[in-house]
Amino acid sequence: MSLTLSYQQRRAALEAYFDATAMDAWAKLTSDAPVSRIRATVRAGRDEMRGNLLSWLPEDLRGCRLLDAGCGTGALAVEAARRGADVVAIDIAPNLIAIAKERMPRDLGAGRIDFRAGDMLDPGLGQFDYVVSMDSLIHYQMEDVLRVLEGLAARTRTSIAFTFAPRTPALAALHWAGQFFPRSDRSPAIVPFAPIKLMESIEAEQVLSGWRSARTQRVSRGFYISQALEITRA
Repeated sequence: MSLTLSYQQRRAALEAYFDATAMDAWAKLTSDAPVSRIRATVRAGRDEMRGNLLSWLPEDLRGCRLLDAGCGTGALAVEAARRGADVVAIDIAPNLIAIAKERMPRDLGAGRIDFRAGDMLDPGLGQFDYVVSMDSLIHYQMEDVLRVLEGLAARTRTSIAFTFAPRTPALAALHWAGQFFPRSDRSPAIVPFAPIKLMESIEAEQVLSGWRSARTQRVSRGFYISQALEITRA
């Protein structure tokens, strides 16, 4: 697996954005604090998408290791742990991890969470039964997304569920409208893909041989448009 310079540069920009510029905004967005109408649509969309991704996992995750790749403030990790999973929840932004640790419930039942700041592709994280990556790859070029999936697939036994930005007229319109927001309020640009093109590329990648596209689900709530894709071992 060889990641491009564009991936490294974008990853550094995302770390700076989520760990400093947007930390307070994301802490508020991922809480139940009042937000603007625009951000309320994003919150609702993210809640719906998280529910979809969780629905693709077994209800009983006892004995399973799960990687929450790009965990943010930890909401998905908590729900997976409550099903009994041993969760490694990792994010590039140390300040978001600090918030996740503060919010972690004391009682997770049979599950546990190991929150870490770092790289989702670190081989030292070990092997996993399931990987979930919600809205963590939407800022990268398709070539880099495929390389990330390659790295995760090498350490995953069952399935990987991730989200991407689908190329749609509605999303293009939102991008255009977003150019009028103050720059300090904007997240780094997302990179939309045609869903069929992405699925065909996954199937064609020899490095992902033995894997196939499975379920997919799109969520569109105002300023939140995202599509989930599950790939599984064939």
